Amino acid sequence: MKVYSAYTIEQFGRYILGDVQAFNWLVENEYRELLATLDAIRDDKNAFKFLIENKYFELAAFVNAIWDDEKAFRFLIDRKAFDWAATANFINGDDKAKEALNRAGTAHFVAVGHAILGRIQEDGDRNVSPMGTLKNMLNFRQAFRNLKNNN
Repeated sequence: MKVYSAYTIEQFGRYILGDVQAFNWLVENEYRELLATLDAIRDDKNAFKFLIENKYFELAAFVNAIWDDEKAFRFLIDRKAFDWAATANFINGDDKAKEALNRAGTAHFVAVGHAILGRIQEDGDRNVSPMGTLKNMLNFRQAFRNLKNNN
């Protein structure tokens, strides 16, 4: 399991919030797996595949744990990736997880959790906006056509 410094996690949180300098720092310092983690959270299948193929199993499990996958959460615990597990629980509404992270001196993971929650909210708002709804309808129609053409 790769261990990240507090500074690296802080840069990850800033990147999630849209900070271009944090993005550049992550790229320059070869933390592409953290960039892929956000993309995977946002349902980018290729990003998730990147995490698996490059053996970033804890980050892949973190992505799934955010979406209430109990096996992924258990995997994080078994691998002693407690900060990632607690962050996933915090994102899922567990205030005790937030308190545990703060007590452990890992508030940078709390900041990442807040950033991810904000991004998930932003993505959700975009999907229910008039343009987002139209885009989703067009994507559904295209997927239905592809399914119909393959049968």
